[in-house]
Amino acid sequence: MQDWNPDLYLQFKRERTRPSYDLLSHIHVSNACNLTDLGCGPGNSTQILREMYPLARIMGVDNSPAMLVEARKNLPDCQFTEANIATWVPETKQDLIFANASLQWLPDHKVLFPHLVNQLQSGGILAIQMPNNWNEPTHALMRKVANEQSISAVYRTALLSITEYYDLLSATTCSVDIWQTTYYHVMPSIGSIIDWLRATGLRPYLENLNEKQKEQFLARYHELLTKTYPKQDNGYVLMPFPRLFIIAKKLN
Repeated sequence: MQDWNPDLYLQFKRERTRPSYDLLSHIHVSNACNLTDLGCGPGNSTQILREMYPLARIMGVDNSPAMLVEARKNLPDCQFTEANIATWVPETKQDLIFANASLQWLPDHKVLFPHLVNQLQSGGILAIQMPNNWNEPTHALMRKVANEQSISAVYRTALLSITEYYDLLSATTCSVDIWQTTYYHVMPSIGSIIDWLRATGLRPYLENLNEKQKEQFLARYHELLTKTYPKQDNGYVLMPFPRLFIIAKKLN
């Protein structure tokens, strides 16, 4: 897959960062020394960790060189490294592993999540937020258009169920707090929804298309979104966005 575009991603920085604040508001880690932001992107979530834990050693991990360049520029006092989350092993067991909107891109969570718990010290916390929008029209219609236009490019699958995540993490001797929140993002237009998704969910569908094919894909996608997300009385569009939150504390 082509590298991520930090500028496009940060067009909606406030909306993308809000879940990080919401997740961190439920975390209580005293005397935290070693923290990792998994899938740190351009560092917007890492910045929040730095604000909350000014004395901690904070590491950001991502597989996008472009995102890491942006993160290093914005947070020179944090350490950033390019790595695959699925096989990542830190030098020191972590007090907090924070993963905001990153793990949904990785397969086989039944293997990945226990692996991440193993990177925690006793009492450490694995804090996760993942978009749970696989069945939302924004994503279902991507797949519909791809099927209509014979495009095969699905690099992400549906999440496990909430009960499956609870059982999976409980089996790793963690206490588990899990919940879901649906944000209703106020968007200026259907085009803004597409701009949001071009930085994330649409990437696998568009990356191998030529310009004409992209135009055809996006025109059809825009048509279907317009039928699904009506304008409000003031002309804006509400985009529902469910997100799953998990806090797992390692007990031993």
